[in-house]
Amino acid sequence: MHNGKSIDAQALDVMLRVGSRWVLWLLIILSIAAAAVVLERLWFYARERRHRGQVAKMLAALVSSGPEAARKALGSAKSMEAAVARACLDHFADGPAAMQKHVDAVVETDRLHYERGLAFLGTLGANAPFVGLFGTVLGIVRAFHDLATTNTAIASQAVMAGIAEALVATAIGLLVALPAVATYNVLMRHVETAVAAANTLGHKILAYAMAAQPNGAATQTAGKREAQ
Repeated sequence: MHNGKSIDAQALDVMLRVGSRWVLWLLIILSIAAAAVVLERLWFYARERRHRGQVAKMLAALVSSGPEAARKALGSAKSMEAAVARACLDHFADGPAAMQKHVDAVVETDRLHYERGLAFLGTLGANAPFVGLFGTVLGIVRAFHDLATTNTAIASQAVMAGIAEALVATAIGLLVALPAVATYNVLMRHVETAVAAANTLGHKILAYAMAAQPNGAATQTAGKREAQ
């Protein structure tokens, strides 16, 4: 490249043109998106919690009156526990082994809905500091370029101002990352709790089905003996 700029010169020219302010705006936009994800997830989880009373009534109805009464008590409740209970009740006649398969399938499917958007929070929390650091590097490059191309009397002021502006990008990156990581951990803990509660409810219904199965078999055997 004899007639044009070298690759280093071109890269420097690009860095000087873009500066570091776009990094700040990018971090601000990402933080707004993260806040939107958090609010949507909190609303989703709060809406799911409202149906816990129906799940408790369903379990009591199952023990006292059987699957049909439990299905009526459950109604149209929407939560991971309710979905597990509905799957068990719908396939109650298929036996405990089939019910367990349906429980596993429902838990895995609903887990994806519960974790929606959380990967974005985790990724943002892990990478926002590096995005801010990238903005800092761009700002420092521009500051030293100003130092090399301006008068010595005013160069120090330009460099200090440029470095101060560049360090803001790192601070903003940390400010975005810390709440994102903390919120991600809290929400993931909530998902794990919901999964554990759904599996526990499934095991309770399976235990009831397994306890009821021998009784049904014994009744059928007694009926056959009486017929003979």
